[in-house]
Amino acid sequence: MTFAPLLARALFFVSIVAFTESVAPPAYAQSEVLTIAAANNLKDVFRKLLLLFEAQNRDITVRVIYGQPKTLTKQIEEGAPVDVFLPALIDDIDQLESKELILKGTKHVYARTALVLITNSAFPAQLDSIQDLETKPVRHIAIGDPSTSAVGKDTIQFLRHRNLESRLKSQFIYGEHSRAVLDLVSRGEAELGVVHRTDAIGSKRVRIIDSAPSDSHGPIAYGVVSPWTARNISGARDFVSFLQSEKAQGEFKQYGFEPVVSDINFTQREEVKP
Repeated sequence: MTFAPLLARALFFVSIVAFTESVAPPAYAQSEVLTIAAANNLKDVFRKLLLLFEAQNRDITVRVIYGQPKTLTKQIEEGAPVDVFLPALIDDIDQLESKELILKGTKHVYARTALVLITNSAFPAQLDSIQDLETKPVRHIAIGDPSTSAVGKDTIQFLRHRNLESRLKSQFIYGEHSRAVLDLVSRGEAELGVVHRTDAIGSKRVRIIDSAPSDSHGPIAYGVVSPWTARNISGARDFVSFLQSEKAQGEFKQYGFEPVVSDINFTQREEVKP
């Protein structure tokens, strides 16, 4: 065989290889990791929400860390890499902001909730409404510790607004947080308790008697922010948009959250001294 036919065959083979490489499907890009630090009391609703978010954003893999907000805040201050921070206390975001440890323009409110009066679901209700606290006798009422919990601060604000703190103070049984208040009521150690609707709605052991008027305490808002250690800024932005979407807000409603009419900055909770 002469040199010319051999060269022609070689060129034909090279052209086939080149064509095959150009039409081969591209390799899938490695998904981006979005690290979220969230308060323990958000775990129930976010189990479902995070699945929905990943289904809509297949290029993002969510890594979520649940914990006590104070612990998470301290870890962020010390440099822990977190793209999205979802605490239970407004104060935790304010604390980071006061130290200039959040990214500007990333603080948003994504939901609200109400303060509610609860009783054990197995017992007959001694009160018909939250106004009955002003007139009917109460043996024990469980409330959050205002020095350690957001719900405790909100409860004290409500009681002071209605001039009930001095009347009921000797009947208080303190819980460290909302879950502890729920336990006190469900075990029958207190016939009444005050918690956020988001904590009560998922418990079959308690039932809601009534809600406190919204003007009797500061706004109970749930906020989100990107700390100074955030790396996946675009993913964090997508996640915040998702939280404010109609689909996410619908899921929040099932867990006792109320939609936010407009995205506004936090109204700081009035300082409450125990």
